Amino acid sequence: MTRRKGEQNSAAKALSRARRDLVTGVILIGGLTLLVTSGWHYVASLERLLGSTSRAQELASSDRILMAGMLLNLALILFGWRRYRDLVATSSQRDEAEARATTLARTDELTGFLNRRALAEEGAAAIALATRRDKAVALLVVDLDHFKTVNEVHGHLAGDSILRCATDIIRKALPASAVAGRLDGDEFAVLLPFDPRHVNTVDSIADYIVGALAQPMIARSVTAHIGATIGVARTEADCHTVDALLRRANIAMQAAKTAGRGRHAWFDATMERELISRNAIEAGLREGIPAGQFVPYYEPQVDLTSGAIIGFEVLARWEHPTRGIIPPDSFIPVAEECGLIADMSVSVMRRAFTEARDWDPSITLSVNISPAQLKDPWLAQKVVKLLVETGYPANRLEIEITESSLFQNLSLAQSIVGSLKNQGIRLALDDFGTGYSSLAHLRALPFDRIKIDKSFVTAMNKDPESMAIVDAISKLGESLNLPITAEGIEDQAIYDSLRKMGLHKGQGWHFGKPMTVAAARRLLAEKGLLPSARAVVEEPLQRRA
Repeated sequence: MTRRKGEQNSAAKALSRARRDLVTGVILIGGLTLLVTSGWHYVASLERLLGSTSRAQELASSDRILMAGMLLNLALILFGWRRYRDLVATSSQRDEAEARATTLARTDELTGFLNRRALAEEGAAAIALATRRDKAVALLVVDLDHFKTVNEVHGHLAGDSILRCATDIIRKALPASAVAGRLDGDEFAVLLPFDPRHVNTVDSIADYIVGALAQPMIARSVTAHIGATIGVARTEADCHTVDALLRRANIAMQAAKTAGRGRHAWFDATMERELISRNAIEAGLREGIPAGQFVPYYEPQVDLTSGAIIGFEVLARWEHPTRGIIPPDSFIPVAEECGLIADMSVSVMRRAFTEARDWDPSITLSVNISPAQLKDPWLAQKVVKLLVETGYPANRLEIEITESSLFQNLSLAQSIVGSLKNQGIRLALDDFGTGYSSLAHLRALPFDRIKIDKSFVTAMNKDPESMAIVDAISKLGESLNLPITAEGIEDQAIYDSLRKMGLHKGQGWHFGKPMTVAAARRLLAEKGLLPSARAVVEEPLQRRA
């Protein structure tokens, strides 16, 4: 509606200008015509008025009237000419203003590149022209990797200057036939016609842009290191519009970011399938977490000396209504990426605490905390709240933290761990040996146990270096008075080797794969570690007595 009114107003203004121009033109043309057709009368009258004959005196009155008409005619001509000159000047200014308005409407003011709407229009024309010339078109989406940091640290004025520098680099890399635009704050798009037989031309341009943007940029006394990641898509039989190319190039760009940034990647169909699968998993997470589809599975933990079950590690499994059991490798990374890992973990812990609270007091539960959860300053309070709500004893809970999760904010981790320890919850350092500051973390945080990463345990009987690492960690635990748990015990040979080293606790498929709560209860019942199972055994003994 607003657009229609604007068009009507523009049409009315144009009509009014046309009417004024027409009136001015009529006046000027009429004056000139009158001057041409009556000019000889004016000249003759002027001669008679200047003469001194009696006949001239007799005609003086009529000649004066003709002279007045001539002067009026000249005045009209001068008025028309001046008005025409003003109209020409006004029209020129108006044309310049309209040209500037058109430019502003089609270009990004900061960078001078086309805006998204103009890019779509000119991109469509470029694709049509390239098709007629038997050429292909590549669309490059250029995303600046660390531009947000520049704005946060140095301010938006410095960020704008860095954007202009990046724009100059991109513009310098492009041939005259390219069409470039700015999509978003730090994202650009380039349509590049090329010979399909020489795809390396596009690779060379993309490599140049990535390499040039990786260099330090200096603007407004600020030195910035940003870098860029590029996704590339090309016209195909099923992809020949700007929107379709943008979609595919964005998919390729995200894949390049996942692979490590600072590079370019061409779109291929597997990327799209992975994206569809990933989006389906995210949608399933959002629906499945509140529906209780994520359940705990229990992996037995065993005393290596006696072979007795002393606890379980709680592992999340997805009981999908149509796909069955989905392993964690398929959904844990997506849950962490989309920020649902905390909700999922709380749901699984609540169910595990409820299911295990009536097990033998000697049976403990070990729960993994993800790096994303360790950024939450309220994590300790959430865990304690779950214990209170479910009635599960705090002294039967062990929280496992990986080394990698400690690098980002050690002070926050110390605060969370301190709060957990104050409630009687034990703490284990998981995947020990895979990080870079293991000893420093052992000193900084009050760990109760060390868990050796399973990659070393699984390979220890085949790889002397892995055997040496496991042995060294075992001796370190002894010297620090920290119990050791070995993960990944998959056969009797590994079991025997660990017993010889003096390790006292272990877990792995040799003792049983992760199992449902029903299977865990059956296993505990066989060992007499359920109150109901003990009652069944004790009752016949009492009768016999």
